[in-house]
Amino acid sequence: MDASTIGLIAFAAVLILLALRVPISFTLAAVAAVGTFCIFAFRTGTFMPERAIRATTSMVFSNSFDLIHSYDLSMIPLFIALGHIAYKADITTRIYHAARVWLSAVPGGVAMASVMGCGGFSAITGSSIACASTMGRICTPEMLRMGYDNRLATASVAAGGTLGSLIPPSVLFIIYGIFTETSINRLFVAGILPGLLTLAGFVLVIFIWVKRDPAAAPVDTAEISYADRFRAAALAWPAFVLFIVIIGGIYGGIFTATEAAAVCLSLAVLIGVLQRKLTLTSIWEAFRETCLQTASIFFIAAGAKIFVAFVALTGVAPAIVDVVTQAELSVFWLLLSIALIYLLLGMFLDPIGIMVLTLPLVVPLVETYGMDLIWFGVVIIKLLEIGLITPPVGLNVFVIANVVGKDAPIDRIFAGIARFLSVDVIVLILLMAFPAISLLLPNSMM
Repeated sequence: MDASTIGLIAFAAVLILLALRVPISFTLAAVAAVGTFCIFAFRTGTFMPERAIRATTSMVFSNSFDLIHSYDLSMIPLFIALGHIAYKADITTRIYHAARVWLSAVPGGVAMASVMGCGGFSAITGSSIACASTMGRICTPEMLRMGYDNRLATASVAAGGTLGSLIPPSVLFIIYGIFTETSINRLFVAGILPGLLTLAGFVLVIFIWVKRDPAAAPVDTAEISYADRFRAAALAWPAFVLFIVIIGGIYGGIFTATEAAAVCLSLAVLIGVLQRKLTLTSIWEAFRETCLQTASIFFIAAGAKIFVAFVALTGVAPAIVDVVTQAELSVFWLLLSIALIYLLLGMFLDPIGIMVLTLPLVVPLVETYGMDLIWFGVVIIKLLEIGLITPPVGLNVFVIANVVGKDAPIDRIFAGIARFLSVDVIVLILLMAFPAISLLLPNSMM
């Protein structure tokens, strides 16, 4: 049995195991280990297992060791901890409250404030699901209490939560950068304009929705003085400081992304302690949750690293490149094919799983066509972002559904999501057609 045949069987096994809900980390590691064992055992044409044991264990342990000792990977627990500390210290929620106060008299203002709050939360935490879960508990019940249409109240937060994938810092950008060996600093900066474009699109959706159906978003009639508005904006200063330190430090060449994460984490703890928002108990809870999330991501990353090494052994990736090259596909058709694959997988798998499963095959194709990997990374993250709200799975939708319970059935949330998905598709087309949107800022970095 040749290596390419083993590789194809392995890919089929991965899809079957994932369909059976086997955790992706164990699926990738187990299939890669068994596949590697078979490749070395059949190398001479006859099955000789004694020759494969040492080579297989060496491949599994060396790749796991190299990944865990990666300097870039250390920023993942730092940014996750930053998100939890910022939430415990009430830093992230103040952005929503500031936007809520300023937009209170605007039709749909609370929904717009929710999207902006999600953008601010994303700019610190880097996690879409954490953003949807946290902001869903804060924003959605308030909108439902005010009489908002439950489709608008839930869909605006579910869609806004996806901004955590694109607005830096982003865990998905970190993983993409590690596996493609591209600059994480440049990836973070490349996500700024597409993230803001998406946020503006979501706000526009809410504006048009409420313009056509004023009953969907009753206006808050409470009188709020300008003094209260400026006070709410002033209270949001810690979030702006953290965002400026992250983006300004990286863009200006002062920090690496890892250093920016460490500095901001220390700064967030200091602010929380000085403002008496953090206690030893809340700090312990934040770091405990950080350890759980980090362990989950590291397990997936380790399994993916082993699987990438296995794919390199099979020669499947070069074979696919040869087939596509011989087919003489245009860039348009190649990108369309990749987009359809990612959108299809996004209906059933989580974003990290999709990325680690597909990158070993997709990246060689993109490099063959001479595409910029920074720009392509933004496109991939945008596709994964869309997958978070695409039926039938839509992880962010289920997160919001768990938060609101019977107040908004899942079918109602998906009904509202359709309008936000249309904006996502438009932004995706713009990013594909005009790479300058993604590359303008990273190409001007110091």
